[in-house]
Amino acid sequence: MVVITDKTKKKLTIQTLDIAPETTTIRSLDWDRDRFDIEFGLQNGTTYNSFLIRGEKIALVDTSHEKFRQLYLDTLKGLINPGDIDYLIISHTEPDHSGLVKDMLQLAPDITVVGSKIAIQFLENLVHKPFERKIVKNGDRLDLGNGHELEFVIAPNLHWPDTIFTYDHKTQILFTCDAFGLHYCTDDTFDEDLEAISPDYKFYYECLMAPNARSVMSALKRMDALDKIDTIATGHGPLLRHNVEELTGRYRKWSQSKAKAETTVGVFYVSEYGYSSNLAQAIASGVAKTDVAIETVDLREDLDLQELREIVSRCAGIVISTPPSSNEDIQTAISTILGSVNEKQAVGVFESGSGDDEPIDPLLSKFRNLGLKQAFPAIKIKETPTENTYKQCEEAGTDLGQWVTRDKSIKQMKSLGADLDKALGRISGGLYIITAKKGDVKSAMLASWVSQASFKPLGISIAVAKDRAIESLMQVGDKFVLNVLEEGNYQDLMKHFLKRFAPGADRFANVRTQEAENGSPILADALAYVECEVASRMDTGDHWVVYSTVYAGKVSKPDSLTAAHHRKVGNHY
Repeated sequence: MVVITDKTKKKLTIQTLDIAPETTTIRSLDWDRDRFDIEFGLQNGTTYNSFLIRGEKIALVDTSHEKFRQLYLDTLKGLINPGDIDYLIISHTEPDHSGLVKDMLQLAPDITVVGSKIAIQFLENLVHKPFERKIVKNGDRLDLGNGHELEFVIAPNLHWPDTIFTYDHKTQILFTCDAFGLHYCTDDTFDEDLEAISPDYKFYYECLMAPNARSVMSALKRMDALDKIDTIATGHGPLLRHNVEELTGRYRKWSQSKAKAETTVGVFYVSEYGYSSNLAQAIASGVAKTDVAIETVDLREDLDLQELREIVSRCAGIVISTPPSSNEDIQTAISTILGSVNEKQAVGVFESGSGDDEPIDPLLSKFRNLGLKQAFPAIKIKETPTENTYKQCEEAGTDLGQWVTRDKSIKQMKSLGADLDKALGRISGGLYIITAKKGDVKSAMLASWVSQASFKPLGISIAVAKDRAIESLMQVGDKFVLNVLEEGNYQDLMKHFLKRFAPGADRFANVRTQEAENGSPILADALAYVECEVASRMDTGDHWVVYSTVYAGKVSKPDSLTAAHHRKVGNHY
């Protein structure tokens, strides 16, 4: 089934397939989606996967994105009378998987919604009417009959705090929602082509799972206690059947590396309170860019206070959202955190954006009075968060990660052999400023690792450090401007864009610009500019090499030369 809407001109299709006895997948294929969140550019679209399990009783695992409302519901009705479904299992409440929960409750008012405690609480606020519910904990089981006994695995922070996995003991299918997925749209239901999906699988992990590597390890440990897993039924992309051991092994290897990082930052928040979860995730993503381990802690969970003390004590940095002032248990947790910090740690505080927040300034003052250094300006939420807000949070997280690893970074700079260091430093380059805009978010960076890479098509390559703010605006399909600086007339621009900007600050304040065709700023004092579109990216350790095609440009001073950059050392800029 295919539909192309006049409004979006986007291709949406539905695929159904029996993947095991009495088990059907309904895959909503979003072929042209090019972005998830502000930082996550997609090369190959995505899918939203839902599953129908028919025992003596019937369960539906997740729904779909609301953009598929009519397609999905028509398809579901073609498979079964929705009123015959006994259970709606919510793996987590992110809208791309739960966007049609309200519709399901209208079609099947007697259905029982199954989920974690946090998921059910969120849905109560979403649907605003009573519904049957079943809260499940780790190890709980639900017998559908005909051998379909479902076991639930609690997997918080993968990548939302309310996530659960569901394991069917009859079919040995593990339904994991976001975990082990990838944004890759294909008619292939399963992972036959491992080589084709591997880059997107790794990129998906880095964007969504790496900030929660410790939570990944906890989930893998719980999965090890299950019987054999024949298939991992993911919420995005192809289902994993042919390469289950290989692909779960990659998660284990990557997460062990992240979790064993010498430095850890703790992110403490209250799930489903205001915008706390999303803001915390954005900050954690920024921290993850600096290869710092992250411990995300939901203060709404039943947390042992001694365990909380131990987590705080091993963190080099603390990030905390303003809690509800009226909740005594959470206030006790905040007091425990305050009693466990030390003056060597850095701290950052952000508002949750709810009406009952504890005031942010007094909370921040408590940490300062204990000797902690403030890693980034307090993030205050006065209205619904925008793309700029989440970008500010990401940059704040990166600032914190860089601060807590500053000594390690200095040590690494000194570790390269003197001769090799000097030799590398003799590789010169030009001086450029990359400028980009995506939605309401603008950014820029000074660059010297730029080179023409091809004639047909015309293309350039740029090396961008993974912890640079502009990296999120240089995903595949994104457009930007390469501004070429002029020899003898670059010092002011170089000085401006070399300075450290506060998270969310306007990098173009007091800089003369005009708008390019692609919407990015052109620097009025640049020697030349080239408009570019990102075609591909290659992971090269601590940098992305971004290959882009060029399609427009202009020189303002034909007789001038490009500014050259000569380094003396080769292990830092």
